[in-house]
This record gives sequence, C-alpha cells and structure tokens, in this order.
Amino acid sequence: MADWAIGDIQGCYKELRKLTKKIKFKPGQDRLWLVGDLVNRGPLSLEVLRYVADLGDNAKVVLGNHDLHLLAIRAGVTEARRGDTLEPILSAHDSNQLLDWLQHQPLIAAHEDGHHFMLHAGIAPQWSMADAIKQANKVTKALRGDKAGKYFAHMYGNTPKKWTPKQRGHARRRVVTNILTRMRYCSQDGELAMRHKGPPELASTDLIRPWYDWRPNDESHCLITGHWSALGIRQTPTHVSLDTGCVWGGEMTAYNLQTQQFVQVASKQKKASFMKPNPKYRPSKGQSWRAIISKTEKS
Repeated sequence: MADWAIGDIQGCYKELRKLTKKIKFKPGQDRLWLVGDLVNRGPLSLEVLRYVADLGDNAKVVLGNHDLHLLAIRAGVTEARRGDTLEPILSAHDSNQLLDWLQHQPLIAAHEDGHHFMLHAGIAPQWSMADAIKQANKVTKALRGDKAGKYFAHMYGNTPKKWTPKQRGHARRRVVTNILTRMRYCSQDGELAMRHKGPPELASTDLIRPWYDWRPNDESHCLITGHWSALGIRQTPTHVSLDTGCVWGGEMTAYNLQTQQFVQVASKQKKASFMKPNPKYRPSKGQSWRAIISKTEKS
C-alpha cells in the first residue's frame, strides 16, 4: 500500500484527478493524505469534496483555514469574501452531508508508523508533538460538539498572538487554530507574525523566522504540511511542505511517504503575478521546490 500526501487542492479538481492518475492511485490499495484547504479560490470545490468524501477510509484529511472558513459560513457567523468560490457547495443538494463530513475531520492526523504527522500549517516552537495533538484535539472536540457555532463565531482574529498554558475558552481555541491552520512565521517564544507571508529568503529577520526554524531537530517524527505556496516544497528529515500554489497557476504536488518520491502536475489556473520568478530570490538546496526540482516529476 502506498500513502500519497497531496498539497493544497483549493478546488482544483481537474488537477487532482490528473495527479491521482499519474501516481496510479488505487482506492482500496493506496491512500491519499490531504493536508487541508480542499476548497476555495479554485473553480470546482464541490467536485473535490464529493470525490474525497466518497473515498472514505482511502483518504486522510486535515482541516485548513479555507475549510474552516467554509464551515463558518455554513454556521451563519460570517459571509463569503471577495474571491471565495464556495457558493456551489453551499447550494448543492448534498451540501449538509458534505459539510457534516468535513466538520468531523481532525486538525492533526497521525500515521500508524508513528513517524509521520499531517497538519495544515505548523506547530508552535514550545509544543512537543504530544502537546500539539492535545491542543488540536480540544479544538476538534469543540468543532464536533453542539456548540460548534460559538467556536466559529470566535474563530477569526489574530489575537492572542502567542499560546500560553493559562489560556482558556475561545482565546485558547483561536490561537491554537491560528497556529495549526494559518501560521507561517513566529518568534522563538512562539509569538505569531501573521502579516509575514513571503518566502523565507525575503521575509525572515533575526527575531521573526519560519516556524520550523525554531523547532527542535527531533527526527523521531516528520511533519507533513501545506498552506505556504511561497515556500513550496521543503524536504528535511523532520518536515515536508507540499503547497506549490496550484490554485495560483503553480503545480499540484504529491509525496510518497514510503519512497519519498515527489510527483507533480501543472495547474490549469491562470498564473498569478506573484508566482512569477523573483530576480532577488536565489534559493539554495532544501529551501524551495525550485532548488530540488531534479527530484520531482513535472508535467
């Protein structure tokens, strides 16, 4: 059995199906590990949800920030934003069935090998893996409970900027959600820098670094993440990042957990201006997918 982790799909259904064909994915024999943000921005989010939900146990899914945004709209606590492409889901005849399924997905998924853990964005520097799972489970419990509407109503916002053990209630759930589904940069003590979104080579400072720079070099587990299209593929013994900006005209990327093979398909979406090569950006090996493209199968 092969386990294929796939970066942010965001409604790019045609690319997803092309990628599953290219990796020769066989339901019942193989599994997909989807790092969150199944929906939004792309053209066919409804089709993505239907396809993944129908896979049942052949797909492992964690929630991303766009997935949570969709659920918050369904809960009636916020409205669609400019650029959202979620209306076909909300008006579909099977909308409630699909969104009930989505709402029951976790924030962190653990592989049975005890080594790989999948989540959308990142883990706070001060958390152990056990801490991260504990905090994720508390949010998941709120998501699945009869008071989920209150969770969504208090989900938005960039404060508190840092998790502390003394936090309770909505404040704790909000900062945990931000860490697991929105974080890119933070300080060494875990204070979030939510406005920093560019590639590490351009946005890092002495005090604000990518979240993974502050993590201990513990090779007993490997985190599989997405969320950060400006980062692209990053592969180290402790971290694999897979968002290569398909919805912005980049690629959709799959990674085989057993063989460490990368496979890509080209996006059918219009290439966004910020996806064009930056002359100031000269990545070195291990920092960006462009630097390790020799390991990747492109189409």
